[in-house]
Formats: sequence, structure tokens, C-alpha cells
Amino acid sequence: MTQMLDPLTLYMSPRLIAAATALALLALLSVAASLDPDSRGLGTHEQLEVMGLKKCPFLVSTGHPCATCGMTTSFAHAAEGNLWASFLAQPFGSLLAVASATGFWIALHVAITGSRAAEPLRALLRPRWLWSFAVLLIAAWVYKLVVTPAPGI
Repeated sequence: MTQMLDPLTLYMSPRLIAAATALALLALLSVAASLDPDSRGLGTHEQLEVMGLKKCPFLVSTGHPCATCGMTTSFAHAAEGNLWASFLAQPFGSLLAVASATGFWIALHVAITGSRAAEPLRALLRPRWLWSFAVLLIAAWVYKLVVTPAPGI
């Protein structure tokens, strides 16, 4: 007796989800690797102007960096293997870059082998962890506000 695969089961297959995750993270990391980190510690995303990314509107209107200013620069430094420069550009961005690279390898492993190695990562979606990430993002923003020169300097 031949068992038919349920389309929803196939669609929601952990291996398929892992493969899609690995591809998405690979695309993100590949773009980061193609960029030259801006020496100002922010503004690297402006190299992606073909995608409509221009100067940060928050930075332009207030003269101060937004919470994500420096993330692209941080990813670009991390892609070059310069984790210290990545951290200095945007500490939370550095954490995300390392997590993205790690996530790529875990997702690729799950997609290829069907391993359950990613299951413990679900705990990171619990409110306690999400609040911790929010606090880290705010702390990184405060750092960025302190280290970014005031307008006109």
C-alpha cells in the first residue's frame, strides 16, 4: 500500500523550512560580504541604493542614529572576519551577524540531514528571550548615540 504525502505536511516539512532559512541567511550574508564597510560606522547600506536604500531618514531628520544605524556596516565587517570592527560599528548588529552565520550552518545541517538540532532554538522565541533581545538592541542604540559624532562635527 502506497502512502500519499499530505501537501501541507510536505509544505511545512522541517527540512524544507530549514532549507528556506539557510537560503535566506546565505543571501543576507552574501550581500553583507559584497559591501565595503563604511569607515564612519554607519551608511554602508547606501551602497544598496539600487534597492531604494538611501540615507537613514531618522539620522537625516534628527542628526542622531536610529536603533539600527550601523547594522549593515556591522554585518559587512563581520563578513570580512573583523568581529571587533563589527562590534564597534553596532554591537547588536555584530551579535546578529554571528547568529546569522551560525543559523545558516544549523539550518543547512537540518535541511540536509533532517536533524532536530534546531529545535532547542525555539526557546529563543519565548517572551523572556525576546525582551532580552529588545534590551540589548536599546543598549546598542545608546552606545551608538554616544559614539556617533554630533551633527556638524
